[in-house]
Amino acid sequence: MKHYIRASGLLFNQPLLLAPDMLDLGVRWANQAMNLNIINLAPGVAKLGFYDDDEAQDRANLEAERERVALEATGVQVLPVHGFLVSRGAHINACETMTSYEGLRQQLRAAIADPLVERIVLDIDTPGGSAVGAFELAADIRAMSLIKPITGIVNFMAYSGGYLIGAACSELVVSQTSGVGSVGVIASHMERSKQLETAGVKVTTVYAGAHKNDLSPNEPLTEQSIRVLNDLVQESYQLFTGAVADYRGMSIQAVRATEAGLYRGQAAIAIGFADRLQTPQDAVDDLARAVAQSRMQRRGSRIGLRASAMNIQATL
Repeated sequence: MKHYIRASGLLFNQPLLLAPDMLDLGVRWANQAMNLNIINLAPGVAKLGFYDDDEAQDRANLEAERERVALEATGVQVLPVHGFLVSRGAHINACETMTSYEGLRQQLRAAIADPLVERIVLDIDTPGGSAVGAFELAADIRAMSLIKPITGIVNFMAYSGGYLIGAACSELVVSQTSGVGSVGVIASHMERSKQLETAGVKVTTVYAGAHKNDLSPNEPLTEQSIRVLNDLVQESYQLFTGAVADYRGMSIQAVRATEAGLYRGQAAIAIGFADRLQTPQDAVDDLARAVAQSRMQRRGSRIGLRASAMNIQATL
């Protein structure tokens, strides 16, 4: 039950930087998981692989070793930003693809501190997620991009909160079919008083403080609750459009004029939401080549300095 309380807290009565179709999917899941019986979903079958502790550790060590070898060769650290975005790692469901803001921040800090990492890539494929923590992470990404370049690669979806993360990068790359945008805020309230009434359940709430019972799912929304939820949405929308305008060098009016529209490929570049058109793999390969060229130049400079020092020493 606690799991459902936490999950419903992520979905309802709060502003979300999320594509509307994903919110609909979450609501349908909630209907089923919480036995609301509003919409019946077809059952699915998931296959999970189970390994003993030693085998799992061996697999993790092997993967870490492979990543380290690749990093030494390329100098490019690729970090995934996939699935639903949540504020904390504790909100992650092992059966769903999710990314936590706190987890991504830790990975970015480690990459910034790692001397082997010269370029950071965010591999973005997300419809967005929670507004809580999103703006703080975006600000951290922009600050860290001043230390080491951070390239956002849309592979193949960076909508809403996912776009906020991409916009904060040093540059944002889209492919011909990848999409960005949905710069808007949405919130949903699920009211179940009719369902409780049908089940013969009557909820009586006693509270102190005029706003203590705002957005209660057990009774119809009051005008006060609607105002509260709308204020939250408008506040987040102001933050969202302001942040995107700042990161992308656009006016707030231009960002708002998109009306949370979706843009793919060249259209995303034309509107000002992306910088260049390239396939994800080609973009990573070009970054690796740029790092290799930079390393050769530095190596040549060091050799030249050593030669100059030896010549000076020989003349003494």
